[in-house]
Amino acid sequence: MRIGLMADTHDNVHMVDKAVKVFNEYEVSLVLHAGDIVSPFVPRWFKGLRCKLIGVFGNNENERRMLVERFGKMGHELRGHFTVINVGGKRIALLHGHEAELLDFTISSGYFDYVVYGHTHEVRLEEVRGTLVINPGETCGYLSGRATIALLEPLTGEVKIYDLK
Repeated sequence: MRIGLMADTHDNVHMVDKAVKVFNEYEVSLVLHAGDIVSPFVPRWFKGLRCKLIGVFGNNENERRMLVERFGKMGHELRGHFTVINVGGKRIALLHGHEAELLDFTISSGYFDYVVYGHTHEVRLEEVRGTLVINPGETCGYLSGRATIALLEPLTGEVKIYDLK
């Protein structure tokens, strides 16, 4: 099973379109979005995604009800600010990361196999006391100039950072 990871799309529908194509090409079984989708016009760009998407809110979504509704019509889910996904016996925490204490606690708890977050717009792959911490970087490419997503093999812990540009 392969999982697609993304964060911080910030309305860049061209990069969303590229990410969806990569996820479909790699036949991911699930996509996790770590927040900052931003506007309610963005969900339609995920329509071609051939698997389920589960996401959380970041600190920039204002039309949350509409985002939930529009993703829901496609069979996708936005689950608030924090969620836990169990895949193949592995526990994945998904959050945006803008609340530093929550992020630090989640990472240091030792409860999760993976912690996936965004917010910083910087790629991070680091093992912290048995938890693999993953920030796939920014899908939008606005701040760093590098538009990235990640591919995770949850059973082996292999992670590939994929540049969209």
